[in-house]
Amino acid sequence: MSLPATLAEIVDDFGAVSDADKVTMLLEFSRELPDLPDHLREEAMEPVPECQSPVFVSVDASDPGAVRLHFSAPPEAPTTRGFASILQQGLDGVPADDILAVPADFYHDLGLGSAVSPLRLRGMAGMLARIKNQVRTQTGADPGASPTPA
Repeated sequence: MSLPATLAEIVDDFGAVSDADKVTMLLEFSRELPDLPDHLREEAMEPVPECQSPVFVSVDASDPGAVRLHFSAPPEAPTTRGFASILQQGLDGVPADDILAVPADFYHDLGLGSAVSPLRLRGMAGMLARIKNQVRTQTGADPGASPTPA
């Protein structure tokens, strides 16, 4: 699997703990989701309708060598915030090609399938899909092309 180093480390951390500890880690990630910068407003961000909670994502790929990601997710949705935080911590500042190379189903390797409903996991897949679509749109990447290996 091709994952950026920080995201791979997060996946490894989840793989090293029990199911109960995975849930605890997800909740810790939810508390680490950064606040939106002052210049961003939810109304200007892309909604992620695959999520059960109102989640919004902002992708800035103006520098394809370091894509910036921001999320808005309500505090009363810790699972969703945790997923957003994992993606934010694992992909923020990563080159566009590396983001496009992340497998759509990488979240299975977090091992949360027994602790989180498939519907919630679908929300994380939706977040990643929207990030990739925005990266492709902003960088002019060919949606059918395979990313080049680093």
